[in-house]
Amino acid sequence: MKAPTNYISVQNILPVDIVLAPEWWNKHEGITFDSDFFFHPMKRVEEEQHMEKALYNRWGKFGLGKNKDIKSPEIGAVHLAAGYLLSEMMGCKVNYSDSHPPQVIPAKREDLFLDKDEVLKSDAFEKTIKLLESLKEKFGYLTGDINWGGILNLALDVRGEQIFTDMMLSPEEVKSYFDQIASVINSFTSKIGSETKSTSISVNRVVRHFEKPVFLHSECSHTMISAEDYEAYLLDYDIAWSKNRPFGIHYCGPDPHRMAESFAKIPHLDFLDVGWGGDIKMLRRFLPNTFLNIRLSPVEIIHQTADEIKATITRLVNDSDNPCLTGVCCINMDDKVSDDKIDAIFKTVEELRENYSKSITGNL
Repeated sequence: MKAPTNYISVQNILPVDIVLAPEWWNKHEGITFDSDFFFHPMKRVEEEQHMEKALYNRWGKFGLGKNKDIKSPEIGAVHLAAGYLLSEMMGCKVNYSDSHPPQVIPAKREDLFLDKDEVLKSDAFEKTIKLLESLKEKFGYLTGDINWGGILNLALDVRGEQIFTDMMLSPEEVKSYFDQIASVINSFTSKIGSETKSTSISVNRVVRHFEKPVFLHSECSHTMISAEDYEAYLLDYDIAWSKNRPFGIHYCGPDPHRMAESFAKIPHLDFLDVGWGGDIKMLRRFLPNTFLNIRLSPVEIIHQTADEIKATITRLVNDSDNPCLTGVCCINMDDKVSDDKIDAIFKTVEELRENYSKSITGNL
């Protein structure tokens, strides 16, 4: 069993976390997700503390809600899984509603061109800067981050499904377009990271358990392309970003194993968010030194018993074959999930952690 490196060390083996969907928060806590939730300075602070208190009241025994007594200047919704801001900055309309995450309406731009300066002058970015300035003036510091999406994710939002045809007919233009998107991402994350020392808690909360902040590239849309297209158009960005460790990929689709051999070409893939349905054994075979973050199904868990949840987690953790390089999460559980299902996640991981800790200690 290989222990984690300095780049991917965690506070405890088998870190575990959850994210509840806006539907859950709205039904159980009355939180609304209008534009003010994301951009009004004091509502940002109040609602994040509200969320911390709610998590503590239900699952404080498992370590959630530790900041319930702190008014923290969180610049983004670190208790949600929602990518919206960069799409809005690039010209997409975003609909904000009471009980749902921000809905990005694809802009369906007719060209393959982005002006980074214009993007960084957009109303959405200006609102964000004002938010940061207001919170920093009041608190003297900033925390948290804002989900920044990913290159292909953003291209789909801005260009629409036409981007796939572009990849076949205009490959050089697409590469230039992706360069432009990557440049915006670099500028945005550099700004956020310089203020809060974090970029990706809002992408997946498991990264908050790491001793160094992970730069987590969202590749949700990669389930729609081939491994060959990934290598031709997008692998180079991951290779470049991986030089500034720790680096990770968020792949929430059901087939991350399809990209396993390609991911193995990244010199330092420290973290991989493994979508439900992913072949953990295959991924571990190609990525022996990568932290595999196992994502449970937020849909299936609603209908599972505690024993079934335990059996699923145990099987997947065993498939990963290294508890020092494994985490567990369940993201976007909606208002139909009951508290006992979430209890089962944490109880199972606690039991596995205890068993593995004894095994590790015994082998020292």
